[in-house]
Amino acid sequence: MAAADSSLLQQEVRTLYHDHHGWLKAWLRYKLGNAFDAADLAQDVFMRLLARQEPVAAREPKAFLSTIARRLVIEHWRRRELEQAWLETLAALPEAQAPSAESRALFLEALVEIDAILDCLKPAVRNAFLLAQLDGLTCPQIARELGVSLATVERHIARALRACYALRFE
Repeated sequence: MAAADSSLLQQEVRTLYHDHHGWLKAWLRYKLGNAFDAADLAQDVFMRLLARQEPVAAREPKAFLSTIARRLVIEHWRRRELEQAWLETLAALPEAQAPSAESRALFLEALVEIDAILDCLKPAVRNAFLLAQLDGLTCPQIARELGVSLATVERHIARALRACYALRFE
């Protein structure tokens, strides 16, 4: 990004922050029911804006900011659901088999990344991949289950694996 564009972006974000940060934080607090999470997500909105490559130029600043914030709220709740499922799984393990706190955090982070990858896949691709990975079905079995050709299943699984590998090497 050129220095002029960077300066323009920083000025736009500074103005948006000054004019709308309080409103956004209150809006998020209403949505989340928690002032601490609201403050964190409000900051995340502005951090995302600063990471952009082009100026903001928002004609409707509140609508623009709330759109970004809605996406962050969805990510927040999805992460919470994953975390809760992970904690329930851990609680079911015998204490001797429970992973360390560091391993727990790493596993949770990996689950969040996997969830993000799966969410980006088309439903048919995701279904084929999950049938292979979670149910252990072979490609011919998946083709019969989904009513598609073997070649289609193989393409779907290859597409899902490429998405997983792409994240791994980012």
